[in-house]
Amino acid sequence: MEIKLFDSELQVMDILWEEGDLTAKQISQKLNVKIGWNKNTTYTVIKKCIKKGVIERIEPNFICHPIITKEQIQEQETTELIDKMFNGSTSLLFAALLDQKNLSSSDISKLKQIVKDLE
Repeated sequence: MEIKLFDSELQVMDILWEEGDLTAKQISQKLNVKIGWNKNTTYTVIKKCIKKGVIERIEPNFICHPIITKEQIQEQETTELIDKMFNGSTSLLFAALLDQKNLSSSDISKLKQIVKDLE
């Protein structure tokens, strides 16, 4: 199942992933404070998420329940990035990431441990 979420939809999903089931009104209030969205904008994005099958609407009170996990979207987006930008090569992605950032010795130790755990 491949689902493409736009940044606006991820804003809504992030709230649900962080806090669990909320009413559309609660999501709207949180996004108003966080990024200045009005109620209509939030409700429109929620409805798009419902159409995509990533949010379930539960009555009464228009409760929104996330159907997919953040990890599912992260995995899908990561796979898409690797395929699109690095010809499917995870090692090329890592090389690019490591080349772009000054890593602390702590970061390097953590990465070495991750690789060791995979072996």
